[in-house]
Amino acid sequence: MHREIEIKFRVTNLRELARKLPAAGFRLKTPRTHEMNTLYDLPGHVLRNRRELLRLREYGKSWKVTHKSGGKISRHSSRTELETGVTDGEKMDLILRALGYSPSFRYEKFRAEWTDGKGQVVVDHTPIGDFCEIEGKPRWIDAAAKKLGVKPEDYITKNYATLFAEWKEESGSAAEEMTFRVIKRSAFDIDN
Repeated sequence: MHREIEIKFRVTNLRELARKLPAAGFRLKTPRTHEMNTLYDLPGHVLRNRRELLRLREYGKSWKVTHKSGGKISRHSSRTELETGVTDGEKMDLILRALGYSPSFRYEKFRAEWTDGKGQVVVDHTPIGDFCEIEGKPRWIDAAAKKLGVKPEDYITKNYATLFAEWKEESGSAAEEMTFRVIKRSAFDIDN
């Protein structure tokens, strides 16, 4: 089992961040790629009530199914993560539905992945704004954040479903999923 430890932070200027990453020793691992995520749950929100997540992710042309549990929030978000590749995402969706799971939330983004060989930094362009995630060991996360000019008080330990719920409340939006089509924000409109 893998323990995922990460933080997010809001990005106000994507171009500036794109300049800081190589200067901080990161190299581009995966260029900006479309990602669609579907969370599944049982009737009565069994997984959500247990603070667990079951996700089917389409990233470019690849698919993964992921289960996260045992969430612990301190300065960093930390959860147990089980993940494996799937060759046919549409069949995996049918399998999950046959087992009684149904989609509970969809969210999409455009993601670029960076690494320095010790951890990973991802830059996400989402319908509700731009975010960066830093994933690795806690000390490395803090050192990478510092190199990028991010202070601990700027750390976000919430997942995208929670950030979306907060955005809905702040904006008054009736959107039920965090997709560009639903939120009507162009996937290619980068304000920076």
